[in-house]
This record gives sequence, structure tokens and C-alpha cells, in this order.
Amino acid sequence: MLDMIKFIVGSFADKPDLAEYIVEEKEKEVNVTILLEEGDMGKVIGRQGKIAKAMRTLVKTKAMENKIKYNIEIKGKNEL
Repeated sequence: MLDMIKFIVGSFADKPDLAEYIVEEKEKEVNVTILLEEGDMGKVIGRQGKIAKAMRTLVKTKAMENKIKYNIEIKGKNEL
């Protein structure tokens, strides 16, 4: 699943190699935090959050097969 998230982020970000992914796994839940450079934030989130929403929908649909809940959070690197 993380490969799919990385592919989507890499498709929109100018510097996908600088993106960091923090994955926290619980029983039936996985939290993924994507840390991006400030210049890539808008490109990955999209206008009115449309790209981020589509990415969450794709991940949610794929995760339903395994009955696991995925939460995706997108942050700038300076927000930590």
C-alpha cells in the first residue's frame, strides 16, 4: 500500500526523493504521515484538496480488501 502512496506522491511532487513517510501500524489501522517540502505541498494536495482526497479514496478502497483502515496525513517538513 505504501508503494501506491509513494507512486501517487511521486507523480505530483517536484522532489519526490525528499518526501518522508512515517508509518504507524496498530491492530486494524495504519497511520501514514507524508512529510513534504513546502513547494510540493500544494501540488500533492491539489486545488481544494482534490488530489489528496482522490489518493485517500484509492487507498481506502484497496485497504477494504484486507479489512484495514488507512489514515493519510500530509504535512510540511517544518510542521513537526
